[in-house]
Amino acid sequence: MRPRVGQMLASTVDTTAVIVVRCPDEDLEITCGGAAMAEGNGPGPAAGGTPDPGLMGGALLGKRYADEDLGVELLCTKPGPGTLAVNGVPLPVKSAKPLPASD
Repeated sequence: MRPRVGQMLASTVDTTAVIVVRCPDEDLEITCGGAAMAEGNGPGPAAGGTPDPGLMGGALLGKRYADEDLGVELLCTKPGPGTLAVNGVPLPVKSAKPLPASD
């Protein structure tokens, strides 16, 4: 799939949903719980997918998940137990930039 900024993606194995914040202009395999995510606001677990038990680290509401090397950033809009991954590599939570000292 070739994601685009602003696109909504939903897990097919749990309740996780994300919005693409940043992405490169190339095909990427975006997964949650080991299953490909679908475009839209969500088929959800009713789509019949089975999650990979090894990829159930969870996605947290309001957190950004990013891979700086790939140039991918996803914003979680609905939490779920599945791990978000791109091209088979789990995405870490993006850390906040430290604020400058105000001394």
